[in-house]
Amino acid sequence: MRVFILAGEPSGDRLGGALMAGLKELRPDVRFEGIGGPEMTAQGLQSRFDMSELSVMGLAEILPRYRALMARINQTAQAVLEMKPDVLITIDSPDFSLRVARRVKARSGIRTVHYVAPTVWAWRPGRAEKMARYVDHVLALFPFEPPYMEAAGMRCDFVGHPVVAEPQATVAEAEMFRARNKLGDAPLLLVLPGSRQSEVARLGPVFQQVVARLQLERPEMRVVIPAAAPVVAAVRRLTQNWSPAPIILNPLAEDVADPAAEKRAAFRAADVALAASGTVSLELAASETPMVIAYDMNWLSRQIIGRMVKVDTVTLVNLVSETRAVPEFIGANCRPGPIAAEVLKVLAAPEAQLEAMRVTMDRLGRGGEAPGLRAARAVLAGMSNT
Repeated sequence: MRVFILAGEPSGDRLGGALMAGLKELRPDVRFEGIGGPEMTAQGLQSRFDMSELSVMGLAEILPRYRALMARINQTAQAVLEMKPDVLITIDSPDFSLRVARRVKARSGIRTVHYVAPTVWAWRPGRAEKMARYVDHVLALFPFEPPYMEAAGMRCDFVGHPVVAEPQATVAEAEMFRARNKLGDAPLLLVLPGSRQSEVARLGPVFQQVVARLQLERPEMRVVIPAAAPVVAAVRRLTQNWSPAPIILNPLAEDVADPAAEKRAAFRAADVALAASGTVSLELAASETPMVIAYDMNWLSRQIIGRMVKVDTVTLVNLVSETRAVPEFIGANCRPGPIAAEVLKVLAAPEAQLEAMRVTMDRLGRGGEAPGLRAARAVLAGMSNT
């Protein structure tokens, strides 16, 4: 069995690595070619070029590299056509991967599978119909997504979200985290201002005011910030005058044996979190950490996105659990006073949110077969039905 598989960013590389492991388990004769990162390389892929070339976001970042990216798209599509695989699997990164799939489909009958459904349930529903012209099969991370893809004419299987397969800290590890940082029984606030410079720049001052208000109400409260690698310096600048000083977890710190385990322990030790909108809400749900979500953007983006969004919540826990248990403050509502008040409410009464988080994890596949293996089974089943 021959598979051409490609991913364009770290999250896709993780999905790809797990899927490749599943395919190897089910089909030991499988052979891979394509593009990926360290997780996919560990499963035997020799990437045709460094995946980091594709990890760009935003118009300003893409424009200077447009010609180089288009050349990589054409080069990749040609490589697929020359290999003539049994299936082409593209993972997320739609600006790159779907352009490859479209070129391949225009010149061949190669089966195409796309892993991670576009968020047509939230905005731009027409994307599904366009995608159906060159994608045969979609692997979805959320259980409510298949009907949207199937309505557009594609096969779609819910295969589970990778968050359910990620390790979680134990109570003992959380207690050790508190002991190492001399936290005692103090209420612990987890602050997650985003993983991009632009997010920290925009949300940081708001989050700073929230923390100041909370510490007036609860002077004993302590703060921990698990900083993403690209924004460690920005977080340090933001918090240099905070009192008491927050605990900043640096994933690049050489004196920490396992930064990922340290982050998991912080999540489990925290009593409540203030987080930027995004998939981090699922990480918090997996660790059973109650949360308040906040996000803002520039005025123009607010106007455009506000007119396009089709749902009344952007928090994945709310969407999957079909509740509105997680408070969110988006756009013009991203204001320190109301956010701080809601954090205190959640801290005092987290029960409804904890139940919604448990429902979310169950619906995403917790306790079942690993998502990578489920995805592999879905790929093989789709091929056998063609």
